[in-house]
Amino acid sequence: MNSKKPFSKDIILLNNLEEVVDKIIRKLQNDVLINIKRLGAVVGTSGGIDSSVCLALAVKAFGPEKVLGIIMPEKDSSQESEILARELASTFGVKNIIKEDLTQVLSGFKCYERRDEAVKRVFPEYDPSTYKMKIGIKQRGLSNNLPPVFYLTIIDKNGNQKDQMLPVKEYLTIVAASNIKQRSRMSMLYYHAEALHYAVIGTPNKHEQEQGFFVKYGDGGADVMPIGNLYKSQVYQLAGYLGVPKAIIERTPTTDTYSAEQTQEEFFFQLPYGLMDRYWYGYENGYSVDEVAEVMGESKEQVSALFANFERKKKTTEYLRMAPVRDYYGQ
Repeated sequence: MNSKKPFSKDIILLNNLEEVVDKIIRKLQNDVLINIKRLGAVVGTSGGIDSSVCLALAVKAFGPEKVLGIIMPEKDSSQESEILARELASTFGVKNIIKEDLTQVLSGFKCYERRDEAVKRVFPEYDPSTYKMKIGIKQRGLSNNLPPVFYLTIIDKNGNQKDQMLPVKEYLTIVAASNIKQRSRMSMLYYHAEALHYAVIGTPNKHEQEQGFFVKYGDGGADVMPIGNLYKSQVYQLAGYLGVPKAIIERTPTTDTYSAEQTQEEFFFQLPYGLMDRYWYGYENGYSVDEVAEVMGESKEQVSALFANFERKKKTTEYLRMAPVRDYYGQ
């Protein structure tokens, strides 16, 4: 007998937030203090919703005196990120909040230089001192059941914008250079964690983990991931329950990676999280295209295309979730 609940728009929502938070806190305490035997937690604080909820959970689990928040800006970062990160720390009584500017580190890796050379091959007029840039996916690609195509956007100081489909070589170069940012942040988190004998708290949510919106050995590198099984809608529910500042809750989720402002929806997900959560829940829990389409008021063809998109992302990013392959010799 099938006991699965009928699909609904509210099926994604958590019903007992106190119980959920208590369960996460108990597991955090057991994993960090008992299993990996660390004394506290290090959290990269960006002023975003995911890292904010993780810091709040860490404070509840270990106390504010055992949590270190690290702000890691670089020259492309939004100034708002640091302001919100400091407001978050103040809200939860975290006095151990430090800033590590990674601009020189990234320059040493030629992060900006390698990226900008690739941008200039597409737009020869591009000058990073007068232009801003970003890459992203056009949302219309969701309905054609084809792999996503990335576009490069440059914006001059007068706000004039140009878009161009990215050739594969330039796309790969820009992404590889940009990923140095996440890997440098991971290194900084582990420096402080090891110096204090603390654990690194990973901030990716369920969608980022399962759809592959993270950098391997970058923001995908951590000791524990307390929100790794939570949908974005659920993360927002916890943020409200835990008392995360309103300015953070109302902030549009961004990548904070490129010099031009860019949302996570633009760069990768192609859907607002409120819709994506519900479609993904239907997809991964085996609800039929017909049932999901009827509830969501969408065509069967569109829902089928969305499910195919989810399946493609999951398969093509599986290598990101793999541990290193080591079984080459021996018993």
